[in-house]
Amino acid sequence: QVQLVESGGGLVQAGGSLTLSCAASGRTFSSYAMGWFRQAPGKERAFVAGISWSGGSTLYADSVKGRFTIVRDNAKSTLYLQMNSLKPEDTAVYYCAANTRNYIGSNRPSYDSWGQGTQVTVSS
Repeated sequence: QVQLVESGGGLVQAGGSLTLSCAASGRTFSSYAMGWFRQAPGKERAFVAGISWSGGSTLYADSVKGRFTIVRDNAKSTLYLQMNSLKPEDTAVYYCAANTRNYIGSNRPSYDSWGQGTQVTVSS
């Protein structure tokens, strides 16, 4: 399995921007489709965005469409989530996840590996 480590979280004001990173190791990164999920206090872990092996296909939750961008750099074995126009409701722990099926959707069990998460807090 691939090992995933997120970074880049922090405290930001509403309207601000933040970029999360997810560094992968252990297996060939380009053989994994990747996703970002988030979990707010008292809520279930929710899909944010997904990207295919090559980066040619992406999918976004309606709540982040037009504000967030998922990008991958296979040469650096790193996944990114560029977050703009942040809102207080974006506050959550953000997780990256991987699967070998080239699945980029919202079904959590379809992802095989998960990172430990990074906290994003958006103040109003």
